Amino acid sequence: MRTFLGVATLLLWHFAAFAQSFEVASVKPSRQTLGRDFNKPVVFGPSGLTGRNVTLKRLIVEAYSVQPHQVFGGPKWLEDSEYDIDAKTDGPAAKEQLCVMLRTLLAERFRLALHRENKELHVYELVVDKGGPKIHAAKDPAGSGARSLEQLANLISVQLTIPEPADPGKPSIASGAPIPVIDKTGLTGLYEIAYDLHPESGIDMFKLWQRILQDQMGLKLESRKAPVEILIVDRADRIPVAN
Repeated sequence: MRTFLGVATLLLWHFAAFAQSFEVASVKPSRQTLGRDFNKPVVFGPSGLTGRNVTLKRLIVEAYSVQPHQVFGGPKWLEDSEYDIDAKTDGPAAKEQLCVMLRTLLAERFRLALHRENKELHVYELVVDKGGPKIHAAKDPAGSGARSLEQLANLISVQLTIPEPADPGKPSIASGAPIPVIDKTGLTGLYEIAYDLHPESGIDMFKLWQRILQDQMGLKLESRKAPVEILIVDRADRIPVAN
């Protein structure tokens, strides 16, 4: 009986580990470096993911579903070295499953090790304004304008790093470490979120977003000090293990 239970436990462990790994995956340094200002997304599909010129920090952000400001520590190259990644499963998988598989892949290929901590940070809380929300539930959840309030908060966090334009006719590039924007609206589901964002000389991005949120969405930002869960990178190899 003990032998049977031991074998059964090993089999369950084996299948659980298998279910958390990609069927096939390729991770290699990019042949050409595009630089920090290049938009480098990780694209999730129904049976895998791909990325071109993505940094290990970006991969960590995607794998653990956090914002860049929540990743601390690690070597400097974490935000500079770029990689191409292709990973496939043996069948359809939800994004949450793909994220777990990506965590396994990063640990295997980069020998990535990290731990979680809570740290008190300056944050902005996205809340409902006194007049109530002006946004409406999305009729087409797959539409380009359909967003959750958490997604809107993440977008604002990055947008707030765009400096006041010297020339409103020219685009400015987001820079610096984003201040966390945390969704505290209590509104769940997807909403039709559209806005007109026109940088103006003399108005910084915070004031501009505050005006858009209050006038167009019935929301606002409030400044707070709050504990935020962060990831601290303890170890990572710059050259990934060969495919």
